[in-house]
This record gives sequence, structure tokens and C-alpha cells, in this order.
Amino acid sequence: MDTRQLEYFVAVAEELNFTRAAARLFAAQSTVSAGVAALERELGGRLFERDAHGVRLTGVGEAALAEARTGLQSIERLRDLVVGEGALRGAVRVGIFTNLTSIDLPGIMGEFRRRHPGVDLRLGPSPSGSTGLADDVRQGRIDVAFLGLPDSAPGVIELTLAEVPFVAVLPEGHPLAAGDGALPLEALAAERWVDAREGFGNRVTLDRALTSAGLTRQIATEVSDLGEIPRFVAAGLGVAALPTLTVIPTPGAVTRPLNPAIEWRLSVIAHPRPGAAARALVGLIAERFGRAVPPTLEAS
Repeated sequence: MDTRQLEYFVAVAEELNFTRAAARLFAAQSTVSAGVAALERELGGRLFERDAHGVRLTGVGEAALAEARTGLQSIERLRDLVVGEGALRGAVRVGIFTNLTSIDLPGIMGEFRRRHPGVDLRLGPSPSGSTGLADDVRQGRIDVAFLGLPDSAPGVIELTLAEVPFVAVLPEGHPLAAGDGALPLEALAAERWVDAREGFGNRVTLDRALTSAGLTRQIATEVSDLGEIPRFVAAGLGVAALPTLTVIPTPGAVTRPLNPAIEWRLSVIAHPRPGAAARALVGLIAERFGRAVPPTLEAS
């Protein structure tokens, strides 16, 4: 059994598609298929069911996946020990938000590449937002992620980066758009809403605040891209409330502060036993935000 076979297995298990797994690994699909087949022969059991409907894990595959991830993480840490103080190598998988322009993500990643040119970066969002990203880090599917959940995520190393208020986002000309004072949350809750899907950190935070205030709302439009919400508001599909860090100025949409204030927390999380490259990335993010690196990360 070689490391590459485990990498093929984990990639196919996460993508549930041999073509996407091969593209992710920059390998030929035939190579990935042959590697998985060789691993199945060595283990003496089928890891995947393959039929006209696609690819899915068998019971054996489900059990083997956690062990394969642990094995790959152990190998990465072993490489870290050998590297010592030398140049870092490998890859870091990073969970991100799309269209979060208030964070200079390209600048952070560019600086990371200049410091560690031997490390590849794999960046991508989760279809279930921060909730999905937290689970991806816990399960070892990704190494580092930005998070927007109101509570600390269990089973990860976490560093708070910023806390900012929500603002109401309204179509220009809407009756609630006039005025400079804070808009009562109760008045906004009575409108039709545009919001992110369930699991996104902003929605989790906002739903909790509404429930605490005894308020309900109607979400008329759900979108999977947080940065697009002001455009849908400007088009007249509803109102919204977003953390100030996530609001992209949009013609036809205006913002107002909310009363009572609702705070949104932005953090970065890492796997409990991160590799050296992941530790270096979290250290750089902490540096950019003027935060101290968590002791648990330094000691891991």
C-alpha cells in the first residue's frame, strides 16, 4: 500500500466521482481508478459501489475513510519532522467564503506563496457555508477554513479575527430605507427576505437573534453566494441583514444599522493536529489581523 493510493481513495470518497477526483489530484482518471482498484485488492474488500447512478462508499469504505485520512495526516506530520526548519512542502486545503472582498484573500495567499513557494494551495467554499466548513476541518477533508458561526466550533483550533455588526440591506426607495437612525429588527422581520442557505454562519447568527427576540420571518429567496445578496435586494426580491464585512456596495441597495445590534464573529479554524504548512498559514492570517497565534496551534 502506498501513500498515493490513499490519496486517490480519499479524493474519490470526497468527490464521489472519479473524474473530479482525478482533476483535483492532477492525475489521469485511469491512474486514479487503477490506484483505487489496487487498494481494494490489497485490503480484500470493495471500497466503492459503482453503478449507473454514480459512485458511493460501501460500509467498508466508510470505515476505511477515517483511517485513511488519519494515515495521510500522520505521514504529513512525519514529513514535517524531517523538514524541520527547512522549506515547507506539500499542500494546504483552505475553506473560504466567496465574494468576501473585505478580506484581502489574494494578498494573504500571495504573501504565503512568497514565504513558502513549495506549498500548493487548494481553495474552495462549502455548499453549506460555515457549518459545512467546520465539519470539513473536523473530518480532515480540509486543513484551514474561515468561519462565521456565533459559537466556537468543537473539535478544531479556532482564532477569532473580527467581530462586526449586522446592517439592514434594503432596496433603494423602500419605505424602511429612509432615515439615518437604527432600524428596529421587528420592522425588518415583517418583510420578505433574501438570505443565504441554512448552515451559513450569517444565517445561523441572525436566526438565533430573531428567535431570542420572539420574531419570525419569511425567506422568499435563498442564494448560495453571500456577496450576491445585495444585488437580489436591489432587484426588489426582498430585504436582508448582513454583517458589515460581507456587504458589497451595490447600486440600488442601501444599508441601515439595526436595533438591537447583532454581532457577527469571523474566525479561522484549523484541524486539531495541523501540518507545518497549515500552521504557517494560520500564523500569517493571525499576523494580518493583528492577532496572537493560539498556544494550541504552536504546541501542536
